[in-house]
Amino acid sequence: MNIGIIGTRGIPNKYGGFEECAQQLGTRLAASGHKVLVYSSHKHPYQQKEYEGVEILHKYDPEHRIGTFGQFIYDLNCIIDSRKRNFDVILMLGYTSSSIWQKLLPGDAVIITNMDGLEWKRSKYNHRVQKFLKRAERWAANGSNLLIADSKEIESYLNKEYKNQVIYIPYGAEILKDPNPNVLEKYGVEPGEYNLVVARLEPENNIEMILAGIQKSQSKRVTIIIGNHESEYGEMLKRKYKDSRIRFIKGTYNKEAIHNLRYFSNIFFHGHSVGGTNPSLLEAMACSCMISAHDNPFNREVLGDNASYFSDLNDIANAADLMERNDTQLAKIKNNLTSIREKYNWKLVAEQYEVVMQQSVI
Repeated sequence: MNIGIIGTRGIPNKYGGFEECAQQLGTRLAASGHKVLVYSSHKHPYQQKEYEGVEILHKYDPEHRIGTFGQFIYDLNCIIDSRKRNFDVILMLGYTSSSIWQKLLPGDAVIITNMDGLEWKRSKYNHRVQKFLKRAERWAANGSNLLIADSKEIESYLNKEYKNQVIYIPYGAEILKDPNPNVLEKYGVEPGEYNLVVARLEPENNIEMILAGIQKSQSKRVTIIIGNHESEYGEMLKRKYKDSRIRFIKGTYNKEAIHNLRYFSNIFFHGHSVGGTNPSLLEAMACSCMISAHDNPFNREVLGDNASYFSDLNDIANAADLMERNDTQLAKIKNNLTSIREKYNWKLVAEQYEVVMQQSVI
């Protein structure tokens, strides 16, 4: 098959979940003998035209100059180019800035869209933006031949809302096999003596609830917040939660650093509340983290009984004060690793995508 992947800032991953998905799927599909092209921003630090068998095409992306609207122009440039590539399948990762151009996608390619989470529910957006995103979701769904849901909750929602065929395929993660405590020296922490949050600093990720709970707790452990704290929201959090036990660190895409910080943490707090299977949560599971997650259907679908849950700052404070790596927690960690091996596994995920794509072009 000739496969195009649109909707990311490019590979290798230097940004987030969809970029990791494009990299993992693209390289595996290419290794299986398919021709794969991933569109990348012209500003991507990796400027080669090939990555592990995947063709990379850099297209002009003005986001760095004009902000969010630049994403729409970048998607338009990718979609226009796709019309001359004779793709059998185009995998659209997300829809927030591409769906307005949906009708420009080539009519002779099968359009498969990973619908991500419920973007229009994100509290960081005002009512007008939320209303636009709900329309964008509809445009993307109606303009696609097939929809991918990364969680059962999203699958159920899409089946109720749209007439398209919806197929559930989760994200994946890779188990950390060689933890290296020396990585911690740069961050001035010791194994087991810090808690960790890895997330974009946005309201729906419940960062403020976590910080308020840590502040209320009696624990002397430091809690490290890794994310884009130089934003307006991040600056507000730093002013409001000045506490020697709270430390903000700029987001990094150094996998060795992030994975080892996860592995050697005491508690990994996961506050995501909007969306399906969250890549950061899967990576925490794959790094043998003891997890305290926001109590919502998406997180419970992934973790089941293998985590502690919080709904308010008191739950956070209690977790910080009382959670220990006892036999019960170690069993939960073991169960989460089994879930990564048997379900949330990139090899299995790529095989499912390959089967879906092959069946869609018959």
